[in-house]
Amino acid sequence: MSRHANSHSSRQGLPELTALGGLGSSFTEFLAHTQRDLLPDPTATATSAGDLAPHATTIVAVTCPDGVVIAGDRRATMGSMIAQRDIEKVYMADDYTAIGIAGSAGLAIDLVKLFRVELEHYEKIEGFPLTIDGKAHRLATMIRGNLGLAMQGFVVVPLFVGWDLDRKKGRIFSYDATGGCYEAFGFHSVGSGSVFARGSLKKLHDPKAGVERAVQVVVEALFDAADDDSATGGPDVQRRIYPIVMTATANGVARVSDDKVAEVTASILERRQRSDEEARR
Repeated sequence: MSRHANSHSSRQGLPELTALGGLGSSFTEFLAHTQRDLLPDPTATATSAGDLAPHATTIVAVTCPDGVVIAGDRRATMGSMIAQRDIEKVYMADDYTAIGIAGSAGLAIDLVKLFRVELEHYEKIEGFPLTIDGKAHRLATMIRGNLGLAMQGFVVVPLFVGWDLDRKKGRIFSYDATGGCYEAFGFHSVGSGSVFARGSLKKLHDPKAGVERAVQVVVEALFDAADDDSATGGPDVQRRIYPIVMTATANGVARVSDDKVAEVTASILERRQRSDEEARR
């Protein structure tokens, strides 16, 4: 068949285009006159699917000779809005481990609940608990199961910590959206304010200091994250909303009381206020 015949045949398949010959060769103009709904709307606001649900943000953790300390801020966001001011993002997983959540809050909370049941079920069936490595990798498998939703924007990225009964030390495990499991040494942070928190942890972390100093470090790291990340909530003294802080030591997991966190917060605020006053002189 000749080239002219091919050209004639292809034109027969586009009757609308030949009827609007005055538009020239622009396919965009063709759609504008025939199927405008297929063109992008310049007035529409781009919204991620993940912004349609509350989003939990910054979690930090540091190790010390006596164990590991984990903390999370209390703010949940939905796009540019504050969805909740006092959400809890750090939970006890079992007697010796704790988990902090970042990402889509609803999915993350359900993941924590299921993870707790998994650990309890295993211990009841086998007669002994999983090792901390086994727990970390079991959590990785559960995160990998959420990959389909993660691809749609509903990402869950926890931070898992605990006291290793075999090695007699605190350990930190971080994850990515595909279920990759990575051990972090010294300190780590996840969530929208993690970059700022990690910079703070790098300067403040003292591997030889005790649990009390570690509590101060994680609270101050959340202060620094809140300074630069709008999705991270700093301590709210007026409403008495403070970060959730938990420790995992040879004695097990324990939550630091709000009164203690309030005391640490007050000391940080006082010190920073003095520094600001000195800087203005």
